[in-house]
Amino acid sequence: MDVSLKMDEPVAESLLDTTNQNIVSQPVDRVEGPLKVSGTARYSAEYKFPGLLHGVLVSAPMGKGRILKIDAGSIEKLPGIVTVITDYDTFLRNPAQGQDEEAPEQGVRDVSYFGQPVALVVGESFEAARHGAQRIALDMRPDEGRFDFAARKHMAEPKKRSRKAQGDLDAALAAAHATIDAIWTTPSQTSAAMEPHAGIAVWEDNKLTLYGSYQMLASDRLQLADALGLKPEQVRIVARYVGGGFGGKLGISAESVAAAVAAMRLNRPVRVVMTRQQVTEATVRRSNTEQRIRLGADAEGRLTAVAHETITANLDRSSFSEPASASTQFLYGGQARLFLNSIVRMDQLLSASMRAPGEAVGMLALECAMDELAETLGMDPVALRLRNIPARHPMDGLPFSSRSLAECLEIGARDFGWSDRDPRPAQRREGDWWIGVGMAAAARSNMLIKSSARVMLAPDGTAVVETDLTDIGTGSYTILAQITAELLGLPVSSVEVRLGDTDFPPSSGSGGSFGAASAGSSVYLACESLRQEIAEKLGIAPKDLVLTEGMARHGNVSRPLHEILSGPLTAIGTIEPGEMEEKFVQAGFGAHFCEVGVNAHSGEVRVRRMESTFAAGRILNEKTATSQCLGGMVFGIGAALTEDLMHDPRNGAIVNHDLAEYHVPVNADIPALKVRFLEERDEKANPLFAKGIGELGISGAGAAVANAIYNACGVRVRDYPITLDKLIEKLPPA
Repeated sequence: MDVSLKMDEPVAESLLDTTNQNIVSQPVDRVEGPLKVSGTARYSAEYKFPGLLHGVLVSAPMGKGRILKIDAGSIEKLPGIVTVITDYDTFLRNPAQGQDEEAPEQGVRDVSYFGQPVALVVGESFEAARHGAQRIALDMRPDEGRFDFAARKHMAEPKKRSRKAQGDLDAALAAAHATIDAIWTTPSQTSAAMEPHAGIAVWEDNKLTLYGSYQMLASDRLQLADALGLKPEQVRIVARYVGGGFGGKLGISAESVAAAVAAMRLNRPVRVVMTRQQVTEATVRRSNTEQRIRLGADAEGRLTAVAHETITANLDRSSFSEPASASTQFLYGGQARLFLNSIVRMDQLLSASMRAPGEAVGMLALECAMDELAETLGMDPVALRLRNIPARHPMDGLPFSSRSLAECLEIGARDFGWSDRDPRPAQRREGDWWIGVGMAAAARSNMLIKSSARVMLAPDGTAVVETDLTDIGTGSYTILAQITAELLGLPVSSVEVRLGDTDFPPSSGSGGSFGAASAGSSVYLACESLRQEIAEKLGIAPKDLVLTEGMARHGNVSRPLHEILSGPLTAIGTIEPGEMEEKFVQAGFGAHFCEVGVNAHSGEVRVRRMESTFAAGRILNEKTATSQCLGGMVFGIGAALTEDLMHDPRNGAIVNHDLAEYHVPVNADIPALKVRFLEERDEKANPLFAKGIGELGISGAGAAVANAIYNACGVRVRDYPITLDKLIEKLPPA
């Protein structure tokens, strides 16, 4: 039975509030955890096939140019080399963006950025293929490239339809009691997922199966089919486990098409795994940004003007630009408003969505600007934010579906001990360390994406869930098992969840913090349909049915499922967005509070404690949600203090293209972090009453660190990351 729901109306009542199994929201351990820690969870590069060949991508050694010849003869005598695969028209210039249904730009004879994959060396072993890729001779003609962002930013062009304006901004700023007008810059960043991009392509019976590390299989399948000139039904993608994504694996990348072309030509399975350097150089990055924030407020601290203008960078013919003002547009009030995104065309690797696109870097600027405005006004930063929470969206007037920002600010401040803060900078010294505290709000838009799932209930009281949703380390297997167990009255151990296969019903995929709520809602609908079918067999109303421990009860009558069902029941549930996303502003909110130490001699920064409070509808699993928020907070600390993907302005090459030189936070950088969730339900979001949580944790987190640094030592740095060289010369006398 197929059942669907379009979210045109609020859901009056969620079954999760009536079944009383007490499974959803609990901190259930990851059901796939034992497989991962024992090494038996199979990732994309770990499948075994007879006759498996190994491919290594050949990367362009210049930032702009044209390939005249790739000399396969230069390596053909090396031991273990099978062949060199070149396909100048089919190979991908760059990866695809998330949710695209067509192939990304193809064609690699013309090199558009340093490290662009241009060929594939295939060997009987990985070592042989790697040796060949390192030795192969490339004859290239260099062209003049565009590599220096600072020298080209004056050539930025406004992105179409990105400009949003309201009121007379200049007049509002001129009349304001206090103003802020400053520029914040953020560098390029890389997702740095633990598992590199990898794929094994198998061509058999005129069909291609790709075992790949991807986040959104339904659209990835369409991209891959389009790139290869195949019909979608000829392509299957399998991604049972994905070792992290953060947006870097939303669309197909070079290794998928290269492996597929090789497999189709050689009629043997071909595995291609990117090196860490290739992942950094040739997948996607978060664009560097230059953001100008202008704020105006009256004497009571009410915002009268808000402007957020962003310059980003991207390849030619790539429309994505980091939406840095995404949360600025609705987080605070103010009548006069201006938002604008502009793009500088560069010969550097593709800019695309990286965890919390927009908010992750946009709130690094906005929430520091709010801190500066609070100081200018002589107001407490928490009080300033509370005073400017709008009743409705400041521009389109839409109401919020639910919003607990004020509660997050107030409870977070109370629990952190914010009232003990000395607002004056450089007032607290402990030995060699200046100590300070800072805070920032968090906001992340909530989305619902069309998603389907199949649920099968057997008479023996076991259930199977199938959807092509991927688990990228977020807990998808566990959450879908919890929802199914809750609604069908089963223990979690009796639910088998099958994910990551395009043979299963197409889901939203994992990204944008919408995977759990979207796919989870489709599972909810399928289970609701199964409950209705069981109720019909019993001749009772669905609301009178109680399912628990493999038994169906109504009133004082209790019967085991095997007496009711002659065979398995199957239902497919489909959720899709509707008028609720057009009639309401949907977002999760939070507040970060942070304490740092700044070394009085060196400028070294250490985060001493950080506590964050979030409200994001129903929390589906307290443990996995906490883990996601902790990871987001670490992401924010990294953005504030360490992460900086550096481009050589002479040729666009990334000079710190591995984890030895691209500095993500490690255990020694992070203290014990604290996360708390507020009770909230959002009946306008989906039948689960849940909102996305994965990217909310990063939003604003880095700004809280930056504001704490200023409170500690009196130095404001608007150029991220805040490394000691940007502090040391401005520190108070030691």
